[in-house]
Amino acid sequence: MSARPLRVVGHPAPRVDGLEKVTGRARYVTDLVLPGMAHAKVLRSPYAHARVTRVDVARARVRPGVFTALSSADLTWCEPYFGPAFRDRPVLAIDVARHEGEPVAAVAAVDEATAAEALELIDVDYEPLPSAITLEEALGPGAPLVHTGEPLSGHFADLSTLRPQPGTNVCHRFHFERGDTVTALAGADLVVEDTYRFPPVQHVALEPHAVLAAWDETGALTLWASTQNPYSVRVELAKMFGLPLARIRVIVPHLGGGFGSKTYAKLEPLAAALARAAGRPVRLAASVPEAFQTVRRCAARVGTRVGFRRDGTLVAVECAADYDVGAYADIGPRVVQKATYTATGPYRVPHVKLDARAVYTNTTPGGAFRGFGVPQLAWALESLFDVAADRLDRDPVDLRRQNFLAHGEEFAPGDTPIDGKLEESLGRAAEAIGWTRAGAADRGRGVAAMLKASVAPSVSEAIVRLHTDGSVSVLASAVEMGQGTRTVLAQIAAEVLSVPLARVTVVQPDTAVTPYDQTTSSSRSTAMTGRAVQVAAEDVREQLVRVVAEALGVAARDLALEDGAVVAPARRLTYAEVLVLRFGMSGGELIGRGVIAPGRTAAPLGGSTPFWEMAVGAAEVSVDEETGAVRVERYVSVADVGRAINPLLLEGQDEGGVVQGLGHTLLEEMLYADGHLLNGTLLAYRVPRADDAPPALECRFVENADGSGPFGAKGAGEGSLIPVSPAVANALARLTGVRFRDLPLTPERVWRALRARGR
Repeated sequence: MSARPLRVVGHPAPRVDGLEKVTGRARYVTDLVLPGMAHAKVLRSPYAHARVTRVDVARARVRPGVFTALSSADLTWCEPYFGPAFRDRPVLAIDVARHEGEPVAAVAAVDEATAAEALELIDVDYEPLPSAITLEEALGPGAPLVHTGEPLSGHFADLSTLRPQPGTNVCHRFHFERGDTVTALAGADLVVEDTYRFPPVQHVALEPHAVLAAWDETGALTLWASTQNPYSVRVELAKMFGLPLARIRVIVPHLGGGFGSKTYAKLEPLAAALARAAGRPVRLAASVPEAFQTVRRCAARVGTRVGFRRDGTLVAVECAADYDVGAYADIGPRVVQKATYTATGPYRVPHVKLDARAVYTNTTPGGAFRGFGVPQLAWALESLFDVAADRLDRDPVDLRRQNFLAHGEEFAPGDTPIDGKLEESLGRAAEAIGWTRAGAADRGRGVAAMLKASVAPSVSEAIVRLHTDGSVSVLASAVEMGQGTRTVLAQIAAEVLSVPLARVTVVQPDTAVTPYDQTTSSSRSTAMTGRAVQVAAEDVREQLVRVVAEALGVAARDLALEDGAVVAPARRLTYAEVLVLRFGMSGGELIGRGVIAPGRTAAPLGGSTPFWEMAVGAAEVSVDEETGAVRVERYVSVADVGRAINPLLLEGQDEGGVVQGLGHTLLEEMLYADGHLLNGTLLAYRVPRADDAPPALECRFVENADGSGPFGAKGAGEGSLIPVSPAVANALARLTGVRFRDLPLTPERVWRALRARGR
């Protein structure tokens, strides 16, 4: 079968969901209403750590308009704990509340006002306990223990080696080592070391968490949930409620952003329990302050030592990282393990020793956030690279270029070889920022690079259906949350089957309809789910060709697909005509299936990364020395994407990642005092505004079609965020001579550092 020129993939096709979003027709969970639906509200702990000695919901339960009021004592009919790594998180606090805002009781009522009034009728007695809010407090001698017992393991197959340390707040420890760092560092001509801190930050998705739960008369459960991975939520609920997976259905409407905050179960267990108790559908929607009390990025303290030879060759890296995972493990242990594995960044390092701990504190649970723990580590390593360049009298760009892993080079034994060209990305970024060799013209300019592994082992499945009129349905469970997944999947199917994009419909995720997909995270949807869609569409293509070849008695190689038809040397058959040939009537459809499941390998974490995500950032900054205000005047992001399926969507992803990274760099930090979150609202928590974006912001892509995804694509979207902090700080250090180790770079922090420099 002859190939035809590409014409859909690689072009900036308009978003398939754009019209319904700009016209307001798109429906999110909070837009959904079921007959008899109740509205839920949650009573939350006012303490960071307290013993819950009594919860009395009797008065709330009998208030007119209230259908049910629950405490943990009412959940004896189900498994009351959940969590993907450890099942350590109770649906409602059991005996102890471990962070401010932890759910203690909940009600479902005829409307939100009634539910809110019912919360006032619930009586709770607390005995405050000493709390550990910071890493230093949680790891210090005699630290208050957030958990005193050993939690049950969750369902992560790749975390079967979870290593909690009894009697401490360490819930997991990860270690990776090769070579001999002690000897290598002792023989190095230069060793640079320091400790860098990354604060807790919130995702601030415009749509907070929400779920609508309903049980039917057979005891089956259906949820409409704002989740990034419906299949993992289904697994959690099946375990909790003792149901077969087939009797739990998770439907995902539009999501108003996620960034990792909506991975794994959050509100779904409580909404399901309330719906069961109320005997009717229940909708539970978090407010923005409640989202701040539900999940955040893990704060981190990262101590790193890096050794170089005099000629600039990198010889050893040691890293000791502590991640603050908050009151419950959530996905924190996987964040710690996956990120620390790549703590050496995109560099060739013969001697490596990496240690990391996931540490409980009495704060909002820490979970996945765009970059998955890598921004915390890159902040340290990329800062130290510039420190080393200064001490070696080397250009920071040249020093990185000298030590980059090359295309096809091994990162670690058994893992995927490097599948991109880091030097090309760095060269483009340096050129775009106007970099010259270590001269006065480079004052105020800085660069940084990153490398991130995608989640593995990993599974994605897809189904493509060709209908009798030649239109196409794509069934896949990758979640559209603003990044453009539905458009990209539609483009892939349209390209393979040679149909207009408007003839392709991508079905929204529904575990009763769309096939298994592990998660919409780790930048994997285009590379993994998209590849599954490509394989499924190719399956349909082969069926089309086979039918025509047999009917016309021609060789398959003499056939081609073109504009919704199979073209033979002397005849053109529309897809509708081909289906009549196949079924003998205008009925039936061709169904293709795609499964991408690389499986377990000899890689250190049990599965080879499907692709490496690589990006470089270059920043130009200015600072007002009278106020300490830092301004990013220009930022250039270069991502190695393999192949841009939709360049416009990719550009939007990268721009969003850069601006989000600037928020973490200059503005954002969840601040606690005496266990209380001080800025858990959008009035007090500052995220970037339009006028905070650099006046000059460029996003460029390296495309060598060397990825494992469809048409040589790789994942992208997370990588652009990761270099922002070190690139900006490196630029600031070159401008002012001051090296910063703690984020964010607020005007006060910068002003104080500049004053100290003067002294």
